Amino acid sequence: MKTGKASIKFEKPPCIIGAASVVGKKEGDGPLGACFDQVEEDDKFGMDSWEMAESECQKRTFLAAVQDAQLADGRKPDFLFAGDLLNQLSASSFGLLDFQIPLLGLYGACSTMGEAMGMAAAFVAGGMADTAAAIASSHFAGAQKQFRFPLEYGNQRPYAATWTVTGSGSVIIASHPSVARCSEKLRPYAYITGVTIGKIVDYGVKDSTNMGAVMAPAAADTILQHLQDMGRRAQDYDKIITGDLGTVGQTILIDLLSKNGVDISGNHMDCGIEIYDAQSQDTHAGGSGCGCSAAVLCGHVLKKLLVGQWEKVLFVPTGALFSPVSFNEGQNIPGIAHAVVLEAAQ
Repeated sequence: MKTGKASIKFEKPPCIIGAASVVGKKEGDGPLGACFDQVEEDDKFGMDSWEMAESECQKRTFLAAVQDAQLADGRKPDFLFAGDLLNQLSASSFGLLDFQIPLLGLYGACSTMGEAMGMAAAFVAGGMADTAAAIASSHFAGAQKQFRFPLEYGNQRPYAATWTVTGSGSVIIASHPSVARCSEKLRPYAYITGVTIGKIVDYGVKDSTNMGAVMAPAAADTILQHLQDMGRRAQDYDKIITGDLGTVGQTILIDLLSKNGVDISGNHMDCGIEIYDAQSQDTHAGGSGCGCSAAVLCGHVLKKLLVGQWEKVLFVPTGALFSPVSFNEGQNIPGIAHAVVLEAAQ
């Protein structure tokens, strides 16, 4: 199943049988607002803190994804692969606590949804699970408080900055479309036919507000490795979808790939650009956060595959690997990206 230096091809591809997205008001007011399964008007989701709000958001997303999968006899996924941006993955821990399902907590920063899907798919394809869930979330206020400035500080944001998405996405992955479902006639959203695991890339960026510059080199590295490992061209995909580079990162990514002889200018899409109207919503370079790519994938991308509008896409969430401690110590901010090949069910 291993292909090339960093990729996996699944001989019996697992499939996505359920998906759901839950977002906050700002995301619901954006261009993709009608695509999301739930839009919560209260950014605290009825809870007492931003952190508890993110846990509640993740809980709702998982429940909605399970319901969408139409698992039979009240079954739940065998394993959970989940992550967020908070210290010790607290949003996932508290959000998924009540389900009492074996959990593997993951931290890939904003690339977490790709990491979770890759690992869940590997478990299912390897016969270690019949079904598994991949979940990722973020919250604007929680991320601001932990990584930058509390909202009360009222600092000005540079134009290269991205807006952390309040939202979550979850997919249910199965070994076969009919596994554990109430009907054998239910069609999956898509098959996961391959994965490329990214490596840490450090271009020496130290600006914690410019996520696009941090993550674009990692996205370029993973895309180039993927194309080499799989023997493919960028044009083999209807869309190459990065997670949360925003307008600044998109420009850098296209330039880096162009210098390596790869042109994605005609089929590139970035979740961080799509989720907001940068002008009317004042989000500057776009959106970011674990919930950005996760919500856009589950609310928008998978539905395009389900109806056959797209046949094959490369989903490449991107992450900035830093903490408040590493940033305050003046260290660089490395990036990472993981790629997941999604193909429409025939």
